[in-house]
Amino acid sequence: MTGVVVTDIQRADAAVAAALAEFGSATVHEAMGRIGYAGPRLRPIQQGARIAGTAITVSVAPGDNLMVHAAIEQAREGDVIVVVPISDSAFGFIGDLMATQMKARGVRGYVTTGGVRDTQELREMGFPVWTRHISAQGTVKDTAGSVNVPVILDDVEVRPGDIVVADDDGVTIVPRRRAEEALSASRARAAKETANRARYLSGEISMDLNGLRPVLDDLGVRYVTQEDHDGGR
Repeated sequence: MTGVVVTDIQRADAAVAAALAEFGSATVHEAMGRIGYAGPRLRPIQQGARIAGTAITVSVAPGDNLMVHAAIEQAREGDVIVVVPISDSAFGFIGDLMATQMKARGVRGYVTTGGVRDTQELREMGFPVWTRHISAQGTVKDTAGSVNVPVILDDVEVRPGDIVVADDDGVTIVPRRRAEEALSASRARAAKETANRARYLSGEISMDLNGLRPVLDDLGVRYVTQEDHDGGR
């Protein structure tokens, strides 16, 4: 269905969403079984921001930001607005004025396969954005789209109320129904990494800690001298 604004979405638990920000996109992606990562084309316009919040999803026409305005009205504290044009669209869908509205409503960040403008101002105001394009090209406001419907964010589906985890490594989506499971798995993975880090600092190496030598043997990888490798040349 197109041309709708769904007003009564179910959001993932706010405390669970906030807690996932501690772990970041890579750890959460790995902890869930290497799923949920939106892909390498979505890049942050800033460095050092790490957020997690519940998704307000927006499907828009190319070069038209009408429905982003409608989405801001639906947003509340702890949300992340996710905007997906129906085809690749390198337009500046938002700038500092729209970001000011979002920030005032408690929106934690903005993720889009479209574009953004006013990136210096967005960084200065501390409003984090992940985008496929940076573009000064302006938009219009005359085509219907939808708010709070499922969208495809590059490589992953996002449903309204899902959790968006975003940092310098990219964006990972946690399905709402898997939120608590993802948090538990992320905590376990982080604890394991902390323990491994201590062992690496003591001098151990991953070849032994991860039991990789038998894997090399099974694949037929041999250790040889340079002379053997060169064949006596």
